[in-house]
Formats: sequence, C-alpha cells, structure tokens
Amino acid sequence: MESGLVASHRLRVPPPSASAGHHHLIRHCLPPLRAASAAAAAVPAPGDDASPKFLGVETKTIKKIVPLGLMFFCILFNYTILRDTKDVLVVTAKGSSAEIIPFLKTWVNLPMAVGFMLLYTKLADVLSKEALFYAVIFPFIAFFGAFAYVLYPMRDAIHPTALADRLLASLGPSFLGPVAILRVWSFCLFYVMAELWGSVVISVLFWGFANQITTVEEAKEFYPLFGLGANVALIFSGRTVKYFSNMRKNLGPGVDGWAISLKAMMSIVVVLGLVITGIYWGVNKFVIDNSSVPVVERKKKDKPKLSMGESMKVLLSSRYVRDLATLVVAYGISINLVEVTWKSKLKAQFPSPNEYSSFMGDFSTATGIATFTMMLLGRVILRKFGWGVAATITPAVLLLTGVGFFSLILFGEPLTPLMTKFGMTPLLAAVYVGAMQNIFSKSAKYSLFDPCKEMAYIPLDEDMKVKGKAAIDVVCNPLGKSGGALIQQFMILSFGSLANSTPYLGGILLVIVLAWLGAVRSLDLQFSSLAKQELGREKLLKTQAVETVAEVVGTGNGSLQETLASEPSANGAATKQSQEPESTASEKSGQQSQ
Repeated sequence: MESGLVASHRLRVPPPSASAGHHHLIRHCLPPLRAASAAAAAVPAPGDDASPKFLGVETKTIKKIVPLGLMFFCILFNYTILRDTKDVLVVTAKGSSAEIIPFLKTWVNLPMAVGFMLLYTKLADVLSKEALFYAVIFPFIAFFGAFAYVLYPMRDAIHPTALADRLLASLGPSFLGPVAILRVWSFCLFYVMAELWGSVVISVLFWGFANQITTVEEAKEFYPLFGLGANVALIFSGRTVKYFSNMRKNLGPGVDGWAISLKAMMSIVVVLGLVITGIYWGVNKFVIDNSSVPVVERKKKDKPKLSMGESMKVLLSSRYVRDLATLVVAYGISINLVEVTWKSKLKAQFPSPNEYSSFMGDFSTATGIATFTMMLLGRVILRKFGWGVAATITPAVLLLTGVGFFSLILFGEPLTPLMTKFGMTPLLAAVYVGAMQNIFSKSAKYSLFDPCKEMAYIPLDEDMKVKGKAAIDVVCNPLGKSGGALIQQFMILSFGSLANSTPYLGGILLVIVLAWLGAVRSLDLQFSSLAKQELGREKLLKTQAVETVAEVVGTGNGSLQETLASEPSANGAATKQSQEPESTASEKSGQQSQ
C-alpha cells in the first residue's frame, strides 16, 4: 500500500532524480502549462519597481502625456486667437467685406497650402525631425510677432489702395472680393498663415510628434482626452479674445484700440509659441533620451495613392461609398454657404474691429462649451439610439438653423415690431441665429458626424475600405471644402453681391441638406445590414475559436492521460531492468559459495 502511494506521488510530481526521458516526456505533454508559466513570469509583480505608477498610470507614460497635453492646449489656444483675428482683419478692413473669403480660400489659401506641403516634403528629406520642427514653427512665431508690431502699423504705406480703387472702378462692384485681396494683401497673408497654423502645426507637427513617441495602448487611452482639452482651450482663449477686444472702452479718444488689442493678442501667441518649442525641446532632451521611455518604431501602412480617375471609378462603383461621399461633400458645402453669409451680416451689425472681435470671443467660448458637452453626449446617443439617429442630427441641425437664418434675412421686415419689443432688430436676430447655427453645426460635427463617418468604413471589406477612404480623401474632401466657395464666387459674379445672392444660396442649401438626409437614410439601411453580417461573422469566428480550443484541450488531456497511464509500465520495465543485474549477481554468489 505504501509503495502504491509513493508511486502515485511520483506520477504527479516527478522528483529531481527522474530520468532525462521522463523530463522530455513531460515537456512535450504539457506545453500549455509551460507557456502559461512563461507568460506569468513576464508580467511584472504588483510591487515591481521596474514600472512605477502614479494614480494607476505608469510614470514613463505620464512623462510623455502631460507635456503633450500642455503642447496641445497652447497650440489650440493660439489657433482660436488667430482664427478669430483673421476674420476680423479681412472682413472689417476698409474696402473689403465677407465676400473676400470664398475668393481668398480658393485662389490664395489653397495654392499656399499646396506650396507649403511641397516645401515641407523637401525639408523632411534633408533635416532631422527636431530641426524640421523648429524650421517650421519659428517662421510662424516670427510672422505673427512682426505682423502686430511692423506690418499692421505700416498698413497704409504698404497697401496699394489707389491701384485697388482704379481696378474696382474698371471691373465693377462684382469684383469687390478679388480686388480686396490685392487691397489688403498683408491681412490676407495673416489669414493664410492663421489657416496654415491649424493644418500644419496641429495636424502635421503636433500629431506627428505625438504618434512618434506614444504607443497604441497609450493613444487609445489618452487621445480622447486631448479632444476634450482642445475645447477647454477654446473656452479660455475665447475669454482672452473678449478681454483684449474690450480694451478700447478704457482708452482715450484718438487711440487705435484695435492696434493695441492686436499687439496684446499676438504677444500671447508668440509667448505660447516659444512655450511649445520649449516643451518640445524638453521632451526630446529629458524624456525620449531616457532609456525607460523608448521611442516606438512602427511600420508604415501602404495607403493606395489613387489618381482622380481611379477615385471616381471607386466612388461610382459602390452605392455605399457614393452615399458616404455625399455626406462629406454636403457638410463641406453647407457649412461654407451659411458661414460666409453670416459673417457678412456680422460685419453689418458690428462694423468696428473691436466689436467684431469681442463677439467672436464669445462665439469661440460658446463653441467650446457646446462641443465639450456634445462630445460627452455623443457616446450616449450612439449607444442608445444607434448610427442612423446620430448621423441624422448634424444635417437636421444645419437644416433647422439654416432655414431660420435665411428666413430672418429674407422675410425679417414684417417681424420688426415684434422684435423691437425684445430690444432686437431682424439683423441682430439673424446674427444670433447664424451664430447658433455655426456653434451647433460644429459641435455636432466633432461629436457625431466625424465618429459616424469613420464608423461607416468598418463593415466594408478590406479592399473597399482602403480604396473608398482614399477616394473620398482625393475627391470629396477638397470638393466639399472648395465647393461652397466656388458656388458663392459664381453667385457673387453673376448677381453683383453676396446680398443679392442670398435667396439662391438659401435654396441651394435646402437642396444639399435634403440630399444629405437622403444619403444618411440610405446609408443607415446598408450600414445596419452590413453591421449585422459583420456581427454574425464575429460570433461565428468566436464559436469556432472556442470549439478549436476545446478540441485542443480535449486532445491534450487525452494525450496526458495516455502518457500517465503508460508511466507505470515504463517504471515497471525500468524496475525489472534494475532487478536483473541483482538476481544475476546473487546466482553468481551462490555458485561461488558452492
């Protein structure tokens, strides 16, 4: 009985004196156990000092995320100041109006952006990443400082006002917008540089640097917080613009209040620009060089570079992609059609640069608060009501506020006595409704439209997912952004002014938003069907995976049982072999004694 217990014990836990053959057998019979042990050994213990944590986050991650968060805040703070200021400069300038914006976006901003990116590509080939960052951001900082302290004070000397007057007289009032680009060329240069700050410093420099030093896991956890932080920056910078724009009230007569406000705001932009470069230098010096925070190198994904013709073929070949393209184009055109008309009314209500800028400060703050709130609600709406409702909210908001805005402009006169009782005029009411339209449309875009658009790619097969996104990037994004501007240019040149074009722009907006809503409905039906198929495939794959694991585990257990069952016979054979020499020796001993 005792020997049986000892044999059983030996079967469960082989002693150190077990034979090499026995170790080999156990090694091949229990690979999952060995893999699990290795995996457990690889996970650091809770008290392991190799990865110290603060508030549940590894300190090496905090060293990267906190500086990146500060950089992003400063960049967005500057961008809000620049965005509000650029509109004030080009819209309220003498001899200019909101009609300049569509011409400026198409014929100045777009070529400058293309030229800048070509230059950036060349510099990227010859400069290191750090040198490239400084080479790009320092010209921005220098320009904004020079504009406030040199170019703006010299505006009367450097602007060709007399030449612009002669051109306008010969071409006619329809060409007010194009001529104004020449008339206030330094303001237009500021407009372009402010636009480039948004696309270059935010998209290229910041996100390029962030993607370079963060892992995928860190990005999933902290990038959404950057989005919320961006709206906090919007709120604070809006208050800053409001404060400096109201400085005029405390200044004596004859003082150029806007020049003083401009110097103060551009000084902030310069200081924060230097803070951004300082943070970048510090991260490269003290964080990236630290061996505990390695730079993650990732392989570049091959993204198909489709030509315009190939992109059109992809768009035309799939109804799903066509509907998705309609969403992108319709948003770009709709927001442009309302925004420029609203800014023309904004100038009529607030002709002074300080008043205009003060209102834009309030507008930016309200946009930040609305977007922050909508980003928190966006996940709830998507989860509770689904893709269709979430995707419908943005065009519905644009339609309702757009109809209200254009109705007040076109049919506001009969409502004048009623509005007077509330201390308002049809113009002021149109300005407020237009502001609401912009605020709610932009907050809905960031919180619902963008996530819904990206979600719509998920159920597509890999080939169409990649080609469809590339086609929309090549054709639809530029078409949406410039489509509204081109429509407005055509209307202004055809009807003489933006005001004369307003009824037609309202009609075009109505048609485009209705087409957008139709595309959302069509896409929702297709998306739901594909999503169900995708969910079914995922469930099937999970079921197959579970069955495969069960099969493997069953086979492994059977093999183990067979092995253990054969163990006694192996041990018996070994015992028999070990006993044979002993019996032989006994026989020999007996023979010798005889």
